Amino acid sequence: MAEPQKSVLIAEIGAAHGIRGEVRVKAHTADPLAIADYGPLYDNRGGIFRVKSLRHLKDDMLVVTFEGVTDRTAAEKLNRTKLHVDRSALPPPDEDEFYHVDLIGLAVETVAGEAVGTVTEVVNFGADDLLDVRRPGGTSVYVPFTRAIVPTLDFSAGKAIIAPPEGLLEEGGEPDEEETP
Repeated sequence: MAEPQKSVLIAEIGAAHGIRGEVRVKAHTADPLAIADYGPLYDNRGGIFRVKSLRHLKDDMLVVTFEGVTDRTAAEKLNRTKLHVDRSALPPPDEDEFYHVDLIGLAVETVAGEAVGTVTEVVNFGADDLLDVRRPGGTSVYVPFTRAIVPTLDFSAGKAIIAPPEGLLEEGGEPDEEETP
């Protein structure tokens, strides 16, 4: 079975834990133990992972045994595997909430109606989320994903409306800095 078309990252496998095939798993769900509630999990290559057992370790970290993983050697091979579920397996988000995958493919326009591009990814390099917006010419620009800069998400129209700060949409995507001698 192939990876779902509209998948949501819900966990990442870390280091092996012990000698019986257990692994540490970092959950990206509100309730870490809920990763077992969504059915089979998938990796980027279409591999299927079924939770056999799990227990809470700390915070968002779990110790998980997957079906078919019975020793430390097999568990070590799974390190850094990202686990996904099909978007349809997740509960509907609350009002004014959404999943990042719901943003992918939205057309991006300025508040003045100027076409900017299409959201291709939501990334976070440690501070805040950024929308990776592919411009019509093939270049990309990172748009800070804040309510001030992205005041409107219209999922029914398939649009994100942005109020870009000055210089964001200029060639190079960054405001010009003063040159130093």
